[in-house]
Amino acid sequence: MERENAWLKYTEEDVVKLNNICDDYKNFLNVAKTEREATKEIIRRAEQKGYQDLEEYIKNNKRILPGDKIYVNNKGKAVALFNIGTKPITEGMNILGAHIDSPRIDLKANPVYESDGFAYFDTHYYGGIKKYQWVTIPLALHGVIVKKDGTKVEIALGEEESDPVVGITDLLPHLAQEQMKKEASKLIEGEDLDILIGSKPVKIEKKQEKEEVKQNILTLLKDKYDIEEEDFLSAEIEAVPAGHARDFGLDKSMIMAYGQDDRVCAYTSLEAFLEIEGTEKTLSCILVDKEEIGSVGATGMESHFFDNAIAEICTLMGNDSPLAVRRVLNHSKMLSSDVNAAYDPLYKSVMDKRNASQFGFGVVFCKFTGSRGKSGSNDANAEYIAELRKIMDDANVAFQISELGKVDIGGGGTIAYILANYNVEVIDCGVGVLSMHAPWEVTSKSDIYEAYRGYIAFLQNA
Repeated sequence: MERENAWLKYTEEDVVKLNNICDDYKNFLNVAKTEREATKEIIRRAEQKGYQDLEEYIKNNKRILPGDKIYVNNKGKAVALFNIGTKPITEGMNILGAHIDSPRIDLKANPVYESDGFAYFDTHYYGGIKKYQWVTIPLALHGVIVKKDGTKVEIALGEEESDPVVGITDLLPHLAQEQMKKEASKLIEGEDLDILIGSKPVKIEKKQEKEEVKQNILTLLKDKYDIEEEDFLSAEIEAVPAGHARDFGLDKSMIMAYGQDDRVCAYTSLEAFLEIEGTEKTLSCILVDKEEIGSVGATGMESHFFDNAIAEICTLMGNDSPLAVRRVLNHSKMLSSDVNAAYDPLYKSVMDKRNASQFGFGVVFCKFTGSRGKSGSNDANAEYIAELRKIMDDANVAFQISELGKVDIGGGGTIAYILANYNVEVIDCGVGVLSMHAPWEVTSKSDIYEAYRGYIAFLQNA
């Protein structure tokens, strides 16, 4: 089945729109390197479009009416947006859902230590990574420290030219004969992903205290952020690749950046959603945390924050029936906006090219994810896919159907199955990515643009 590369259909006007979207996307990535930062930026953009906090409606017992635009901030790490339509909400919603967490390296609760004249942060990696990819690259520190009095100290260190960076060291090849005999998964052990943060000792009056380098680091942290070592007990600090999103390729047809899984779909979903004003059917956009570790926890999709928010909205619309939420979801349709593994000619042995997503060929529908015998997959039904095909074709959106690698090679999971548990019609739909889960991932600008256009078409026509 032959499809045309999307670049070949663009007019000059299309290319201008594409570049505007992709430039704004790079700006989004630069300020949203963690789920907390993404949540803050999402809410900022939503409020600029007139969205209001659901908590204000609840506090004032304010009735929700068609045309109201509402957001739910779930603990500063996940967001749900609602654009209330003129039709009864129990007739269902059109939903876009993506995740805003990405693979990274987290600091442990008691992270600071000294060893033989070097100070380190002890770490635990988050999500599926190739650990050897994270050594020798410059890392930035992002996150929040919450003191006992409730004061929050936000940290973003390593992104400005004047900032220092930190990193994980590696063994020189001259001495690595034994290391190089190891399997790739054990080349760098998880407990060896400790981040070097200092080597300068400070003079200490009390001779019994020997950790002069650690003490110097703690003094610097006290001076800059007014924090003590014990404050790390209530901190969430993430080490991510330092640096900004960049155009990739001599033709500038691609984007290289950290965290495109899955902020490329979060961004395009958000911008498509905010583009729409009046609507007959209620629309929703869910941008959640914890997908990379199984969608668990209060800010993951397994949480009931989304259906709780729907229950609050139904009540404030005058429908407090215990069946209301079930009816809303039972009649809803969703695109689970998540990335797909793009075909890479350098690694063709793990791909079925006919059924792999291709760079530049548009937004990707993935009928099933899971692994091997479709285990753990959503496996969308044919009727729903046929409906989506018509929507995309009618809107002249470039799209493709894909799977995640050859049978029995691997697989993956998304948030799709969780909404399917509520009987929502759902399919995975996102952007193809090269070097997925690596510190720096690559996407096609045309695929980003087509995803944005495809999400608008879905919201307006499903």
